[in-house]
Amino acid sequence: METKSSTRAHGGTQTVHSHASTATGTGMTFSVFTPPGDGPFPVLWFLSGLTCTHANVTEKGEYRAACAEAGVMFIAPDTSPRGDGVPDADGYDFGQGAGFYVDATREPWSKHFRMRSYIEDELPALIGTQFPQADMSRQSITGHSMGGHGALTIGLRNPARFKSISAFSPICAPSQVPWGEKAMGGYLGDDRAAWREHDAVALIQDGAEASALLVDQGSDDQFLSKQLKPELLQAACDAAGIDLTLRLQPGYDHSYYFISTFMADHVRWHAERLYSS
Repeated sequence: METKSSTRAHGGTQTVHSHASTATGTGMTFSVFTPPGDGPFPVLWFLSGLTCTHANVTEKGEYRAACAEAGVMFIAPDTSPRGDGVPDADGYDFGQGAGFYVDATREPWSKHFRMRSYIEDELPALIGTQFPQADMSRQSITGHSMGGHGALTIGLRNPARFKSISAFSPICAPSQVPWGEKAMGGYLGDDRAAWREHDAVALIQDGAEASALLVDQGSDDQFLSKQLKPELLQAACDAAGIDLTLRLQPGYDHSYYFISTFMADHVRWHAERLYSS
């Protein structure tokens, strides 16, 4: 692991790191905010959306003050493998920058596009060995858009690992919207049964459980009706008896202006659960 940068912020330290990933077969970059103090600190993962890298939330997410106050370490990975020899596609919603947090099974994507393994296994192991201030027994997860999909599905699949799950404008039912159908078909093939473990609504319908979920969604989000469909998540949670707090925020769109406005709420919500366990 190489430390690319280290900067003081809100009494803590914002760092950016790179390493050679065995899951993706490429170099990968991620950022870590460590709050002030000796720790160990619980960990909040943030998964970013389409076209993003670790840098979007690191530079625009406005999480550091809340994390410093709450005593929470904040980790932001990249969204896909990148570099020479990594396949790509036309458009912003498939290929590099659009890993969808799945392990691809179709060629040519299966060699490098293994973001599920990277987020669920490899990067947590690296954090656990390289960051002694991280308390890996207390983890939570959140994310935005495609990363909101990732946070919901990874959190629902790993209830013993994550104390809490939240999302900003997530793709709630990728099997039922164009973004998700393109990604799931392209990475996983035409068997829709194989898509269900990568679909939050389907996971809940199939018995996945969570003590509580928090989702913020802008009412003026240009992708709300066609791609995000939070009403499907609400219906699935209602049927399963899962406590979902779905907040439709008037006038907000899909941007980091929206995310940064409610980021502190999510940090505090997770901190309550991370420190109460």
